[in-house]
Amino acid sequence: MKRFHVHAHVEDLQASIAFYSKLFAASPTRVESDYAKWMLDDPRINFAISTRGGTPGVDHLGIQTDSEDELVELKERARAADMALLDEGEVTCCYARSDKYWLTDPQGIAWEQFHTLGNVPVFSEAQTEPTAQATGCCATAAPRGKAVGIPVKQASSCC
Repeated sequence: MKRFHVHAHVEDLQASIAFYSKLFAASPTRVESDYAKWMLDDPRINFAISTRGGTPGVDHLGIQTDSEDELVELKERARAADMALLDEGEVTCCYARSDKYWLTDPQGIAWEQFHTLGNVPVFSEAQTEPTAQATGCCATAAPRGKAVGIPVKQASSCC
């Protein structure tokens, strides 16, 4: 089963945690000094906020998969829709290690499609596995795919 993902930038993390905890009637599943995340089942969403990044507001949308097979299915759909995608493979980002790629819709909205492989204790911490990369979307601005014929845009954040 897939889970919708929204990542928003906030100026005041504590005030935002208090607001969203009341809105969702749930405490965050992870809280760091610059980040909080709710993994909700009703509605099924991975909602993350952080003080890292640009202007406050929605940074990007996405779909988190429960399995690698689901991620492959989403990637096939993107290719069938003639969408260019930036396949980052396995990266560390936002306190997690994930297999991911990016798309940008025709309006310029960034979409992150990912399968979480595990947690990391430090924001975008490099892993010891040779395939893990600390680059990804958190360490530097990563380009995101655009519809064919539309220039690639730079990313500001990740999930």
